Amino acid sequence: MDKSIISSEFSFKAVRSSGAGGQNVNKVSSKVVLTFDLINSKGVTEEEKTLLQTKIATKLTQQGILILTSEEDRSQLKNKEKVIKKCFKLLENALVVPKERKETKIPRAVKEKRLNAKKVMSVLKQNRKKPNF
Repeated sequence: MDKSIISSEFSFKAVRSSGAGGQNVNKVSSKVVLTFDLINSKGVTEEEKTLLQTKIATKLTQQGILILTSEEDRSQLKNKEKVIKKCFKLLENALVVPKERKETKIPRAVKEKRLNAKKVMSVLKQNRKKPNF
């Protein structure tokens, strides 16, 4: 994954932010929408593309375009920086391959402790019965 190539492939669009904010919301386009075409990207290898398509499938459109937004700040520039960080973090986290879990055996001492506890409980319940003369 080459960040410089990927960042040059980003396209941005400024939109009016939703929610409360009074006149500022009505006048200023501070929300930033980032679109990134994952399928036609030259900064991502083919193996990485297939991995990304499976891991972040819910965030991709049917054409393989990633759309992210940021409207946290009142500043369009800050929102643009935040959405870029958000995108790279998403891509990096999706490319991490988790290591395989090794199955471990249950220790013999644990098995013995469980069996001893069963024996103790069994003896307790046997002692509750009426004596048979």
